[in-house]
Amino acid sequence: MTHPCITAVGTALPGPAVDNDHLAKTLGVNREWVDLFIGTKTRHFAVDLTTGEQHSTLTDLAEEAAATAMRRAGARPQDIDFVVLATASPDELMPATVNKVADRLGLDQIPTYQLQSGCAGAIQALDLGRLLLQRPENRTGLVIGGDVCAKHLRLDRDFTRLPSHELVNYVLFGDGAGAVVLTGQEDAEGMAVHTVLNQFAGRGQPAGQVIRWFGAAESTDGVAPAEEDYKAIERRVPHLADEILWQLLETTGWTPEDLAYVLPPQLSGRMTRRITEHLQLPGAQEISCVADTGNNGNALPFFQLERLAERIRPGERALAICVESSKWLKGGFAVEGR
Repeated sequence: MTHPCITAVGTALPGPAVDNDHLAKTLGVNREWVDLFIGTKTRHFAVDLTTGEQHSTLTDLAEEAAATAMRRAGARPQDIDFVVLATASPDELMPATVNKVADRLGLDQIPTYQLQSGCAGAIQALDLGRLLLQRPENRTGLVIGGDVCAKHLRLDRDFTRLPSHELVNYVLFGDGAGAVVLTGQEDAEGMAVHTVLNQFAGRGQPAGQVIRWFGAAESTDGVAPAEEDYKAIERRVPHLADEILWQLLETTGWTPEDLAYVLPPQLSGRMTRRITEHLQLPGAQEISCVADTGNNGNALPFFQLERLAERIRPGERALAICVESSKWLKGGFAVEGR
């Protein structure tokens, strides 16, 4: 059986890194709370925290990440047969961000797809790309994921009065984009994608995270733009991550001892440590980035893949695990170096 192959990865982060000192001073919150409760050291924003000016868009970051992936793969615009982009925060409702990115990359007369989801959208995009390569006319595609939280990053609030389920979003998240070149060519070098898991697991469960989209006709008085049930996330995510691990192992026929690397969920530095310990894979090297990049949603799996691509050798195997808490989605994939 021929597996599609990730031949190159590209990523993009906006602006300089924002450390916990800078963030704590900007928000007027306790730095030790950020260090201990979140466990993330730095993140990047598409907004200048001093002026409130947005200096990067999702289109900007997605174009940069995709162009980097194409350059590393040696792929020209005419080599790309489709583009898939996953995001929870498009620049506009229309035109779709994926089409603006395709235009900037010089792509034309090809199918484009935009998926609306949280961090699991990156897995859905990879799954769709894998399926599109089964069409005989498709040889190579671009799969992109990214998020920019500028629409909800209000800096004129009294953060000392915000409830924790709102405040956590200001210290947890960051911005970024990532992309891979995916091909169905049998002789391609890179990381072969053996399987992708994409499952809804939230039947009867309240949402763990809500991000609202306000329109001009809606009254938003007293309604938080974003909120998160962090206790529910802490309780459910480690168990869902364990389920994903064993589902992927069962599908591939691999054993825990076969794994050289594991890419755990990247909610925050603190949660990632807890989840990795819960998975009990001492023989697998952890590939994580959230402590440095912040939680940048659909970009995160691509940042992990970029780090993995630098290390994985032919024949080595890795599993990636992703849990989206919005309405509880399980995602993941299995790759092997070749």
